[in-house]
Amino acid sequence: MARRKAERVAFQGELGAFSQEAVYKLLGEKVEVVPLPSFQEVFQSLKRKDVDAAVIPIENSLAGSVHENYDHLLNFDFRIVGETNVRINHNLIALPGVRFRQIRRVYSHPVALGQCLRFFARHPRLEKVPFYDTAGSVKMIVEQQLTDAAAIASAVAAKIYGARILRRSIEDDRRNYTRFFLLRRAEDVRATRPPAAGSDRWKTSLVFTTRNIPGALFRALGAFALRDVNLTKIESRPLRGKPWEYLFYLDLIGHVEEPRVRNALSHLAELADFLRVLGCYPRGE
Repeated sequence: MARRKAERVAFQGELGAFSQEAVYKLLGEKVEVVPLPSFQEVFQSLKRKDVDAAVIPIENSLAGSVHENYDHLLNFDFRIVGETNVRINHNLIALPGVRFRQIRRVYSHPVALGQCLRFFARHPRLEKVPFYDTAGSVKMIVEQQLTDAAAIASAVAAKIYGARILRRSIEDDRRNYTRFFLLRRAEDVRATRPPAAGSDRWKTSLVFTTRNIPGALFRALGAFALRDVNLTKIESRPLRGKPWEYLFYLDLIGHVEEPRVRNALSHLAELADFLRVLGCYPRGE
């Protein structure tokens, strides 16, 4: 019997990025991971069918939402089919043999640098240098053999690139998590039926716009309040071409085919100028 070809899954960053951990949590480690430099390229690769799926970060518990990816979700016809949360553990990583006292510069993604400010306050000699990716910063110092520099990244990145962890868990807040979405092309997604019980184990994500008149958003959200549908997140983003008007992204608890959710969405459709369901998927841990 022919062996089934492994799924190809795109993510932004280098091997060893936290997004790679999210891929494995969502799909297991038998997939083929495809690291790409930017979120735009991740979305484009899925559109071109270069990959079977993509995993993107959508929000961090400390830094907030990844706004670029909210915009991409609107511009590409993909569906959210899963989510997971990854604990973000930042480590100071350098070349083997390099001692902490030799370090003068620390490279990492700006968000990671900003989540380790207490560490930098304790060591004011260290210069923070923004880089496009956490794991990529480890890869760079190894490739360039920098003996006066370190990177902030995951322990997996240190292992992949043959680097050494000088300080572990240097983040300011240990309750630091990033939420990731698993995306597939719309034509590849089959409709799911609501479970007989336990619909609170499902989430539905959507985006909509309303008329720019008093009470419009209040009435739109009332479609869910009237049916006791729990909203877990609301995010506004500027509406391109209409200054000072906004798109609203919502996450709610419940399956899209559950009667109260279906009725709420039907009610919202009557009030909204635009409405799209972005996905219905099992809740992450």
